[in-house]
Amino acid sequence: MAEQKATNVHWHEGDITREHRAELLGHKGATLWFTGLSGSGKSTVAVELEGTLTEMGVLTYRLDGDNVRMGINKNLGFSAEDRTENIRRIGEVAKLFVDSGVLALSSFISPYKADRDQVRALHEDAGMDFIEIYVDCSLEAAESRDPKGLYKKARAGEIKNFTGIDDPYEEPFRPEIHLHSDQQSLEEEVQEILRVLGERGIISQQSGE
Repeated sequence: MAEQKATNVHWHEGDITREHRAELLGHKGATLWFTGLSGSGKSTVAVELEGTLTEMGVLTYRLDGDNVRMGINKNLGFSAEDRTENIRRIGEVAKLFVDSGVLALSSFISPYKADRDQVRALHEDAGMDFIEIYVDCSLEAAESRDPKGLYKKARAGEIKNFTGIDDPYEEPFRPEIHLHSDQQSLEEEVQEILRVLGERGIISQQSGE
């Protein structure tokens, strides 16, 4: 956990609660944390889900690994320490979205279990929903897709600390949702996520009607 360096700071509570925002929007906020190897399909399913939820009238915002590294985390690399800080920062950003009533769709390799658990604890301590979605895909299948050509570069030694090649990926033990992107269709993946969101009362089955 990052250390609090600033002193004499105090949380200023407002008059509008999370419950007020949920009533206004017609759904609760939550973080959907997509984790998996590069090329596993995290961003693909998040984009498809974002479109489906938008059509249903559910407000979402998608946080993607590369996008975030071009902005708020542009000063971070891919060392273990930088990966941890990368995930910590985006966990805090996702929490803000949840507090506003938005569904944050966060797509990050996030290879280390301790980092993901830290983000989970951050949400659970605040009474917020955190749904870990393991986009499971064999290394062979992910490498055969290689949409950005990263595996090829990693195999050639041009990229260091690449997850699945010379850096580990720690699989989730008990994710709320376990997708198999090399076995399921995109539609099946989206429907499985929607089912869980409905069961947990985050969205209603009548959203958008």
